[in-house]
Amino acid sequence: MDKGTVVVTGAAGGMGQAVCRLLCERGYRVWKLDIADRNDTDYIRTDITSEQSVLSAADHIRSVSGKVDAVVNMAGIYDMNSLVEMSEEEFLRIFNINFFGMYRVNKAFLPLLNPNSRIVMVSSELAPLDPLPFTGIYGITKSTIEKYAYSLRMELQLLGHSVSVIRPGAVKTSLLDVSQKRIEHFCANTELYKNTSRRFLALVNKVETANVLPEKVARVVLRSLEDRHPRYVYNLNRSPLLRLLNILPQHMQNWIIRKILSDRK
Repeated sequence: MDKGTVVVTGAAGGMGQAVCRLLCERGYRVWKLDIADRNDTDYIRTDITSEQSVLSAADHIRSVSGKVDAVVNMAGIYDMNSLVEMSEEEFLRIFNINFFGMYRVNKAFLPLLNPNSRIVMVSSELAPLDPLPFTGIYGITKSTIEKYAYSLRMELQLLGHSVSVIRPGAVKTSLLDVSQKRIEHFCANTELYKNTSRRFLALVNKVETANVLPEKVARVVLRSLEDRHPRYVYNLNRSPLLRLLNILPQHMQNWIIRKILSDRK
């Protein structure tokens, strides 16, 4: 049974693959977009940092499927760095992928949406929280996504479409390995935070221990597409430690982090 046509970005990643697999099992026609090369049915190599590449993918899908019923934005990257040490090029690169990529995709596919269609964006549990040291660039992009998503939801409801955000905590995919490598790279290359970065690595390892399988994220995506009244936010696997920290006033959060990480006690 054909339940509709869905476009999924980041389809070659761990979460993206799980989402595509589940949606196909449930009877959806899935168009898979990713920059990685794949020899797969309904796969379109797409660079979301390029407007022309995204428009080309949309044109192809329009010529084959005509219309779509949902866009699921799974594409994104993780970075760990100091805001005062990272290069401008790297700062802009992560914004271009994590935020502007979603903007390009949603804008390009809006004309293809059937009535009462849905747009889903994967954010992070960090988005509504005060950022920890060295997660700033990642947290900033995810917070930006949520402001954008809420604004888009306010506008698209007037056209009959819904917008939802999924906020996963740690997920057991290759992104966790990337996270670890980015932290280790930062520890090895920072000039300002040599000792602090090692302490922070130990802290992150504690937070990311309780991770979930990507299939759990896929089930939440499916729910966001099939709920009669889709929520704006779907949370899963939120870290109790991070939630507890963010209950505290910001000056207390700063004091705790300084006590844990700083050489200047």
